[in-house]
Amino acid sequence: MANWSDPRSGAPTGIPGFGGATAARGEAFDAGLRRYMLSVYNYMASGVLLTGVVAMLFASSGLALQILAGPGILKYVIMFAPLAFVMVMSFGINRLSTVTMQALFWAYAAVMGLSLSSIFLVYTGTSIAQTFFATAAAFAGLSLYGYTTKKDLSGFGTFLIMGLVGLMVAMLINLFLKSSAMDLVISCIGVLLFAGLTAYDTQKIKSIYAHVAGTDMMGKSVVMGALNLYLDFINMFMFLLRFMGDRR
Repeated sequence: MANWSDPRSGAPTGIPGFGGATAARGEAFDAGLRRYMLSVYNYMASGVLLTGVVAMLFASSGLALQILAGPGILKYVIMFAPLAFVMVMSFGINRLSTVTMQALFWAYAAVMGLSLSSIFLVYTGTSIAQTFFATAAAFAGLSLYGYTTKKDLSGFGTFLIMGLVGLMVAMLINLFLKSSAMDLVISCIGVLLFAGLTAYDTQKIKSIYAHVAGTDMMGKSVVMGALNLYLDFINMFMFLLRFMGDRR
């Protein structure tokens, strides 16, 4: 984990004028970091907004009920297409251009809207809105903590990833068991895991800036950072919806 005082530390302040130059570089670094993080949050928030708009329009059109609740292969394409986009962006980051990464991110957010439109068929609009705002408030607090804390959260990364793998295995098992009690436990663990990942990913994205600033990777790093936070937000929202959502 990067030490955020590194660009300004270790300077021989005894040399005339050196301290001022170092302070200027530190201020430039901090300003660049703020612009970088603002770009990440703008992309993430715009992606969430696009997903919500597409989901509402697709559900209200009647196509969601017709396609997602009916027979045919198209519903499986909609369900698994988001995973394909994530894999392409993750494994192709070094080969794809910044413009291509941006286009893939917007396409991914739109396809996720098609996939998530099913929640409007299951839950009431009021409970979806309440859950969304609760998730937004929790996400903002957790991400702010990850950005401002001096504590190194990198040690939690392995634990959170292992927990995520265990969560997916438990969800797969419960597809066959169909246990309501296990579903409740999975939902609770899911909310906690993605809450932790929100703070962890924010700090990780912040630390990456020192390595990509001024390079060709900076634009792509913004997109991937936004994608990570987007996934944290959407997953926390979906697990929280299991608690707060009122079924139709």
